[in-house]
Amino acid sequence: MTASTVYFALSPIDDAHSEILARTMPTFYDVLIALFGGFAGIIGVSSKQKGNVIPGVAIATALMPPLCTAGYGIATLQFSYFLGAFYLYLINSVFISFATIVTTYYLRFPIQKHIDRVIDRKRRRIIAVITIATLLPSIYIAYDVIKKGKYTVKANLFIENEAIFPNDYLLQKVIDPKEEKITLTFGGAEITKEEIEALRDRLPKYNLNTTALEIKQGFAFLKGNKSDEQLSQLGSVLKQNEAEKQVLKATLDSLYRIQKIGQQVMGELKIQHPEITNIIIQPFLDEIDSVSSSKGDWLVIIDSKNTIKNFDTPKTEAWLRLRLDARKIRLILQTGE
Repeated sequence: MTASTVYFALSPIDDAHSEILARTMPTFYDVLIALFGGFAGIIGVSSKQKGNVIPGVAIATALMPPLCTAGYGIATLQFSYFLGAFYLYLINSVFISFATIVTTYYLRFPIQKHIDRVIDRKRRRIIAVITIATLLPSIYIAYDVIKKGKYTVKANLFIENEAIFPNDYLLQKVIDPKEEKITLTFGGAEITKEEIEALRDRLPKYNLNTTALEIKQGFAFLKGNKSDEQLSQLGSVLKQNEAEKQVLKATLDSLYRIQKIGQQVMGELKIQHPEITNIIIQPFLDEIDSVSSSKGDWLVIIDSKNTIKNFDTPKTEAWLRLRLDARKIRLILQTGE
């Protein structure tokens, strides 16, 4: 732990990555890991083919990482990290030892006993007290972690399904399971009090009855929090919104153009062939290289009640290719009652 403290005190690295955070909140599951590690270690030592590999692995995976994390907590003055990591170290030490004791009793290894039975029973009580005292906090922490995890899942589900307002964009969400509070920051049009109250009324639907919902809106929020990150976030959302509008506009323009061309071609062909009742014109991708072509491929479906007299398919395809400025025309003639 001393080496870890000195290293992190001198190192420019001060971010708590996932490997460090994973060892700052030990739970009952870590107790189980320590137990199985202890069983593996003592069984490996007590087998006929003795070796130091399994005990060495148990020590390397169970004892060193929490000590290094505890050193990180001291070096960065984050004592909550130190306490959590050191508690994990205690869990691993106690329950590896406990697994060793249980296994030695089960395998009937010779055990040193005190002559005075009172002192011997006192030792057992001390072992039991230390084991239980180490176990109980981990059970509570595990319960708390599971409870917060379930709350976070329900809160995210509520936000995804319900926190949707026209012309507004969710800039930031903060879920506080401990305080049972959800804070949402929106950018865009103003959200009315009635809409906010209606959103709060939907909280019980997700078993969030006691949750406090706070709504912050756009630039009013940024006035009190003028950080570059928040301004950049809002700018990114607005740019994305503008890009989506441009894509939508281009799509609508394309559909309008296709509809207009279809009406014109329908009128021109009906002059030549009055039997035509309907025409469908639709661009399509026939081959891979058509994507890179400046001219597209078009599907043209012509419907008529009766057989069209004097209909020249090759000539009509050539005319449509010129009329639609197309690379290829696929013409389908459908005749029937």
